[in-house]
Amino acid sequence: MKIEDCFKVATILKTKGLKGEMQLYVDFENLADIDFDALFVEIGGKLAPFFVQSIKYPQKNSAYLYLEDIDTIEKAMPLVKKDIYLSNKLKPKKKKEEFTLKDLKGFVAIDEQHGELGEINDILEYPQQILASLNYQGKEVLVPLNTTFIKGIDVEGREVYLDLPDGLLDIYLD
Repeated sequence: MKIEDCFKVATILKTKGLKGEMQLYVDFENLADIDFDALFVEIGGKLAPFFVQSIKYPQKNSAYLYLEDIDTIEKAMPLVKKDIYLSNKLKPKKKKEEFTLKDLKGFVAIDEQHGELGEINDILEYPQQILASLNYQGKEVLVPLNTTFIKGIDVEGREVYLDLPDGLLDIYLD
């Protein structure tokens, strides 16, 4: 399984106890609503499959996980700080009204003046701002995502139409 065929749901924070239980930071909303018995852990840039023995969600953004064949702290330790993925087939479909700016990852950004800028690689959230990261003319460019600059979103065509301020792209290209 390739990383492109999966979506990230959590990160293993630390072990808990001596029997291989692991504490997760869950960064995928409503993970508890997805029924899964296997998951993938990114190890050395590749996804390794594991079967879930049990998973509990004591509070928001937290889970306790037991994996089959991981029954000691020694077996669990190498998995700490690793990301957990599920197959894209398990990803819940969003209704149009549930669409958020975070969902723009993978969309093509098109500016009114500069034309096609490139595919959005990542969405970065800061307290006062949400930014899209994309590669434009071989450079990483950060574009603010707000109602001032976004002129339209084509969800089916996976395109976002922007009207960026004059000189914004020049900052990155000089």
